[in-house]
Amino acid sequence: MANAIFTASESSSYDDQIERRYHFPKTYLGQAKQAIGDLILYYEPRRDAGLSSSGGRQAYFAVARLLRIDPDGDRDGHFYAHLDQFLEFDRPVPFKENGAYYESLLQKEDGSSNKGAFGRSVRLIPSHEFERILKAGFTTALEPWELKDQAEEEVPESTSRPIIQQVISRKFRDQAFRKHVRGAYSNTCAVTGLRLINGGGRPEVQAAHIRPVEVDGPDTVRNGIALTGTVHWLFDRGLISFDDNYNVLLSPSGLPDELEKLIPTDRKLILPLHIEHRPHPTYLRWHRENRFKQ
Repeated sequence: MANAIFTASESSSYDDQIERRYHFPKTYLGQAKQAIGDLILYYEPRRDAGLSSSGGRQAYFAVARLLRIDPDGDRDGHFYAHLDQFLEFDRPVPFKENGAYYESLLQKEDGSSNKGAFGRSVRLIPSHEFERILKAGFTTALEPWELKDQAEEEVPESTSRPIIQQVISRKFRDQAFRKHVRGAYSNTCAVTGLRLINGGGRPEVQAAHIRPVEVDGPDTVRNGIALTGTVHWLFDRGLISFDDNYNVLLSPSGLPDELEKLIPTDRKLILPLHIEHRPHPTYLRWHRENRFKQ
């Protein structure tokens, strides 16, 4: 097994859904196969929308585990990499910081950028460089209540690759998911618009998975939504859902009168500022088909 970098952007012409699958040509099959069973990093290139665009972040932004590779039955010479354990970074990590490249492959001996290496959509990376990027991606300082929660938890025995163990642990992923979803929604409930902060500075809004983890829902912001505790309860029980235009749907089964008053009259979700953080139609559809009481 080996670690690898997968280059991806929202505007890609390939059939990607990066939390689940990565579509690529046969050119990269050899490198991709070496990473089966191990973790990979996602990198967003400079060009993210057409030949003349230069709006990409040029940064590593998420980690996932490569499960297997299957041929694309509809397109010769192309393959699908199937993934799980997807998790966004706390912050995008630029390919170069303080004059130093995270990937040695991207730098020529004379110190300049290796444009040919940048052009490789799938490339292997040494484990020590991989782990350094992971650490840089999860360096956001914990809030006071998070430090308290962490102090109350059992500290695991040290391992030779502690950052790897953290990234795949459920507690770490839950904490990261809460932080990312709350941040995307500015600690505001997407349904009610309430933004409540308790005396210790902890936001009362909860991070809800749209497709739950126990039924293979990923820990991505696109599979999350910020909800108050009561609205979260309604959502999990299928008494409310959301359509692809972000309208709130009320179950025909009915809501208790006192709870229906929580739903704004326009029944429109309050959405994150960044489009890439908004609920993905795939997960919204899953909730409507599998949880919503119609």
